[in-house]
Amino acid sequence: MGAMEIKIFTTGGSIDKLYSTRASNFIVGDPQIGSVLQESLVPVAFDIEPLFQKDSLEITEADRLTIFQKVQSDPHRHIIITHGTDTMILTGERLCEIPGKVIVLTGAMQPAAFKVTDAAFNIGGAIIAVQTLPEGVFIVMNGQVFDLFHVRKNLELNRFELI
Repeated sequence: MGAMEIKIFTTGGSIDKLYSTRASNFIVGDPQIGSVLQESLVPVAFDIEPLFQKDSLEITEADRLTIFQKVQSDPHRHIIITHGTDTMILTGERLCEIPGKVIVLTGAMQPAAFKVTDAAFNIGGAIIAVQTLPEGVFIVMNGQVFDLFHVRKNLELNRFELI
């Protein structure tokens, strides 16, 4: 791989939620990151591989093992994982044993399909972060890069914060 290409694994979460009139509820739909990157005119090469379409509270340890194996065996050094925010940190902790890669997890508090959403901003942050950070596993949310072991989701303020 000559020029940098970013591998993007999608797992679902709010970033991909859509309102289903049939279910009268929100469902996890198709990955939204590709259209967000196209609309944002991002010229960086990327390859998207959907893994799951799940709310992160439904992601199991077996799912985390699948994510681990996919990331570990993928030849790309620069990896972004879109993930639901509730268990994003747990998945990140599972990935810490993978050497030689820059792994960035991101997501959204509001679905990408919403008029008011943090999805595009967080995706943009992840694209920049994965190209500039040293190897390791990071969370990129709310305009910040977080060390995996010093971050929490603040449910009251609806954002991630340093601890």
